[in-house]
Amino acid sequence: MALPVVDGATLKCTMGTSTCSLTVLPTNSVQMESAYAANIMDYIPMTNISGFGNCITLSNPQVASATSAALGVLTPQPCVPVIPAPWAPGSSTVQIGNMPALNNSSTCMCTWGGTVTVVDAGVTTETIA
Repeated sequence: MALPVVDGATLKCTMGTSTCSLTVLPTNSVQMESAYAANIMDYIPMTNISGFGNCITLSNPQVASATSAALGVLTPQPCVPVIPAPWAPGSSTVQIGNMPALNNSSTCMCTWGGTVTVVDAGVTTETIA
């Protein structure tokens, strides 16, 4: 069983230097443990996922350019996530707003190569399949 993910959950990117909190808008009106529950469509950069401190991958053009200017010394740049697709896989049995519920084993990918994962789902007593 997996944990459902709610507003305020802690996320991490493999190419970021810090964590961020997931923002779930109240459009689906489903709450778990007094927080709005997320579905797989809650992946929009700067709306749902704000950024992970600095980005450290050279596949990010800003990082590559700054590193080149520093004569090859890796120069992290502010993270502005580019996430083109929803979280996957989501819950196979629970839907929120006609979409699979987001659970703590779901991931999404940043265009620059990072994998975004759930570090803390924000709930402790609810579970979903």
